[in-house]
This record gives sequence, structure tokens and C-alpha cells, in this order.
Amino acid sequence: MVKTTDKHVIIVAGGKGLRMGADLPKQFLPIGGKPVLMHTIQRFRQYDENINIIVVLPHEQQHYWQELCTRHDFTIPHHVADGGATRFHSSWNGLSAISDNNDGLVAIHDGVRPFPAIDTISRCFEAAAQTGAALPVVPVVDTLRHVGQASRTVPRAEYRIVQTPQVFTLSLLRQAFRQAIDSHRDEDLATAFTDDASVVEACGHAITLVDGNRENIKITTPFDLQIAQTLLAAEH
Repeated sequence: MVKTTDKHVIIVAGGKGLRMGADLPKQFLPIGGKPVLMHTIQRFRQYDENINIIVVLPHEQQHYWQELCTRHDFTIPHHVADGGATRFHSSWNGLSAISDNNDGLVAIHDGVRPFPAIDTISRCFEAAAQTGAALPVVPVVDTLRHVGQASRTVPRAEYRIVQTPQVFTLSLLRQAFRQAIDSHRDEDLATAFTDDASVVEACGHAITLVDGNRENIKITTPFDLQIAQTLLAAEH
């Protein structure tokens, strides 16, 4: 079992808001009068007040983020790392911001998922401490069809919707990312790996699935933003 006192979270917030149709990147859009990203950071602080928080933002957005923190008197300690050209590179930049001397567990979480339940976060860290890698999932409730030359219904009971945080031992995640970088051309990394767990799977390590929570939505469209406002109002 890994020493669980050393916990880190890399919050990747590199969105440009294109699907949102807004000029403001979606991680900065307000819900409940405060940017989405601040709600996300707060959730991990509520889980563990000693967790090391790293926020990955495009370099050109970092000054504006500092202005938002000042405006909202947002004082939760966190480090800021530069975003990369792809999600893979952003995760790697966040991982590289953690000293090689550090060990323990690291979560990678979408900056625009502000509602992971504390229980969900806890389950992910606890499972990763035991097995090395864990992520939250929820069952599929809609009927699914495979689209090909002839579409067909597929058994939804065999599928799960993947969420974040995805939690790993630091040593395993570093090994997996370095192996991926060594074995792929830089321009192929984004298509080869759809999330951080797929990077770890590629180096031969299995992923443990734990129960997620339905409220842990990813805000990418105006409709998602409306749902987020409702969820926040319900919490309060």
C-alpha cells in the first residue's frame, strides 16, 4: 500500500469555451456568482485541507485567473502550471510540477467538473492506494447503438460512463507518461490516449473502477451550465 498522507491533485483547465459559445473560457464562467474553477478547487480542499493542488491553465489565461482570485478573495493555496497543446501534454505539465522527490497519490481532474462528491474522491484515493490506479464510473441509463455499416443496439450493462478524478500512485503515473512519450510521436499522443487512465493501461496496469456520482457533470455546453446552477442551488 502507498503512503496515503502525500496527496496531490492536478486540475486541468485548458478549455476555450468553443462549445459553450461564450467569449469567456468555460472554467471561468460563473455559477452561484463564482467561477466554475473555484468551485472545483474548493471541493478538493473540502476533501483534504492538506492536499497539494496544481491548476493547469493556458499561459495566456493565468493573469486573468490571478485577477479573478483577487476579485473573489479566493485564497485556497494552489500552484499554477502551463497548459499544453493537448490534454496529454497538460496532464504531463501538471505532473512535472510535482517534485520527483515526492511520492504518494495524485488525482487528475477536469477543471469544469465542480461537483465530484467527497465520497467519490475518497473512494478513488482509497482504491488507488490499494491497486495503483482508480477512476469513478456511473452506469449507462440510455439505450446505446453501435453505428457502422448497419447500426445495432449494444448491451448497456456492459458499459460505464467514465468520470474524474482519476487517481494513481505518482510512481506509476510518471512511468506511464514517460513510456508513452518514448513510444509515440508527439503529434500522435492526443489521439492515442483519450484520458489519463488510458496512458496507464498502455503500460500494462489495470484500472480499478469505483462508484462515481451523477452530479459530477462536465460543463461543456450552455445546458450543462443550467444544470450546474440547479445543482449548486440544491446543495445550498
